[in-house]
Amino acid sequence: MNIKELESRLTSENIQRDVYSLKGGLPNEAYCISESNGTWEVYYSERGGKSGLRVFQNEEEACQYFYDSLIEMLKDMGLY
Repeated sequence: MNIKELESRLTSENIQRDVYSLKGGLPNEAYCISESNGTWEVYYSERGGKSGLRVFQNEEEACQYFYDSLIEMLKDMGLY
């Protein structure tokens, strides 16, 4: 899946927008994905830092990892 498909899937599954960012950055306590210089980063943003950073060489792998990890995190929190 690509970033547009990821966004569509998260929207269709009614995942709250404040728990993730598809534009990266350092939002407060949110799961993030971003593209930078041809690589993709997936991480959890908290206290102005990137926790659990994973770097991918292609969009499809990064998006799938992001989706799977976000859903797992939400299930652990009882929010999915």
